[in-house]
Amino acid sequence: MSMKRALEASVILVVEDDDLVRMNAVEMLEDAGFSVVEAHHADEAWAILHERSDIGVVFTDVDMPGSMCGVTLAERVTENWPDIRLVLTSGRHRFAHDEVPDHGLFVPKPYRASQVIDAIHKAD
Repeated sequence: MSMKRALEASVILVVEDDDLVRMNAVEMLEDAGFSVVEAHHADEAWAILHERSDIGVVFTDVDMPGSMCGVTLAERVTENWPDIRLVLTSGRHRFAHDEVPDHGLFVPKPYRASQVIDAIHKAD
């Protein structure tokens, strides 16, 4: 099992195309003490991941416009940065945790802050 980055030194990348949902997720995570960067879709997230070395968690929606969905993004993150924790969310699809790449976790929408924060801590 790969060692994930320490959460204390990590920035969370929130990937969500719905502005209101993204804004709420960012606020929720910042209120919990995390540093957060946001992306409107997976392609933007992919660019951010190449620019920054402090991303320790990717919290991504599954259904987004652009060249890749959240699952594809998660698979690419696993290949390139195996030390980044993955948490996927969707209001449309349901995933078992073993369907999420690299021991990531799935949180269904609508989610509570405690569910997301718990998943971030448990994703390994």
